[in-house]
Amino acid sequence: MWSRWWSASDVTSEFGGRFILTGVTALSLLFFILFVKTRGKGKSPSPPGPTGLPFVGYLPFLGSDLRYTFKDLANIYGPIFKVRLGTKDGIVITSASLAKEVLRDKDVIFSNRDPTVAAKTAVSDGSDVVFTNYGPELRKMKKIFVTEMLSNVNINATYNFRKQKVKKMINNIYKRTGELVDIGELGFLTVISSAMSMVWGDSVKGIDGEAVDNEFKSVVDEYVILLGQPNISDYLPLFAMFDLQGIKRKMKLIIERFDKLFDLAIEHHNSGDCSSQKSFLGCLLQLTKLDDPATSLTLAQVKGILTDAIIGGVDTTATTVEWAMTELLRHPEILKNAQEELTAKIGLDNTVEEGHVGELKYLNAIVKETLRMHPPVPFFVPHCPDRDTTIGGYNIRKNSQIYINTWAIHRDPQFWEAPLEFRPERFSNDCEKLDFFGKQFHYLPFGSGRRMCTGISLAEKTSMFVLASLLHSFEWKLPNDANDVDLSETFGIVVKKSKPLMAVPSPRFSNLELYSM
Repeated sequence: MWSRWWSASDVTSEFGGRFILTGVTALSLLFFILFVKTRGKGKSPSPPGPTGLPFVGYLPFLGSDLRYTFKDLANIYGPIFKVRLGTKDGIVITSASLAKEVLRDKDVIFSNRDPTVAAKTAVSDGSDVVFTNYGPELRKMKKIFVTEMLSNVNINATYNFRKQKVKKMINNIYKRTGELVDIGELGFLTVISSAMSMVWGDSVKGIDGEAVDNEFKSVVDEYVILLGQPNISDYLPLFAMFDLQGIKRKMKLIIERFDKLFDLAIEHHNSGDCSSQKSFLGCLLQLTKLDDPATSLTLAQVKGILTDAIIGGVDTTATTVEWAMTELLRHPEILKNAQEELTAKIGLDNTVEEGHVGELKYLNAIVKETLRMHPPVPFFVPHCPDRDTTIGGYNIRKNSQIYINTWAIHRDPQFWEAPLEFRPERFSNDCEKLDFFGKQFHYLPFGSGRRMCTGISLAEKTSMFVLASLLHSFEWKLPNDANDVDLSETFGIVVKKSKPLMAVPSPRFSNLELYSM
């Protein structure tokens, strides 16, 4: 991992002397700080963990996929261990009981964030939901996010936007009957177009007269990559001023593009040309006109909340759809059962409506099992204690980074029989208890506690609607009658398939008018 950081940077040989000199100075300062901070500590021991090297800690030994590195270390040191990452303490948790201690029992203590350089660059201080520290401003933004944007009333009011985009997806697939289709790309384009239509209310034209949706697709992809890219500056802050990998500089350019797109949308909305005021943007802009600080928003907060809504919902939902289709094509009998449920509940003379998804119990179990085996975000955004405290009897210092390895917890044989097998039936029998709201700490696809995902209802509706439409409208087979599909992954802030899922569709409906726009 260390080597791939450097290979990704723009550092040249002229920085060599400066790097060594700064490193020696930083090392001396680090030992002094550690010496002062460790004096007079309480009786609780620190969590066990690997020693690492002076100055850089365990950074040189991290693999390219932290899920496996941290799981291997947990096998050695136990369900909680400490790993020194440059100047920071990383506390890794790989058990449901310890996750409960962080996310519920001591939720207030662990509700802060330690945002990366990329995240700090992306959002103004206190202007978004994901990275802002816990306090009055965050509580206000979350309340607005949930009540004004993600209430059932507003989600239902924007259904026609999502329906239109899904119909367009089905129409495009029908035109490619018998051809190879990239399911991941289709899912991504459909979800992001749906998100854009819910945010804007209708199409927003850019300076060149084209819809800004395509530009947003490009910006979102670059944003997610930068946000998840390892950055030396995050672990060795003395080097942050040099921006050795150019991440801060690149993120500034992306945010400038975001701002221009948001400004176009706001101008479009304020011009009176918007055909529908029932958009997320319209709801939020109304709050910028209020005088009460307890309920009003700044324009920066509006942009921050919209960025969270778009980034947080698009990539994860599209990835979930692709992984679900991957597992279904690997398990034809499960695919058959899902389509039989769709036929029984909806019929082959009707297309899927979002209102149907609540009746599709088996498909809901498929989505839940997909999120168990392939959680899009395998680690939550690290929690950060605002004071010295304990977890599992171990001393945890203030400002440590708490990594909860959801991916490993979802595969713990203590809770899951045959955890490496794709079995939706495990959720069919306990569907209500194992929901998405973080009540059971061995199943946390959307987190738990004060910092859990706020867009659960919309994410569930969208992923179910898109997946049900793909399965109900078409039969699917792998190219060249293959018997299996590649499961290799690319690790990042969102874990995606390394190779796109390609499949061949054929119509299920006899009435071909159902495929028209």
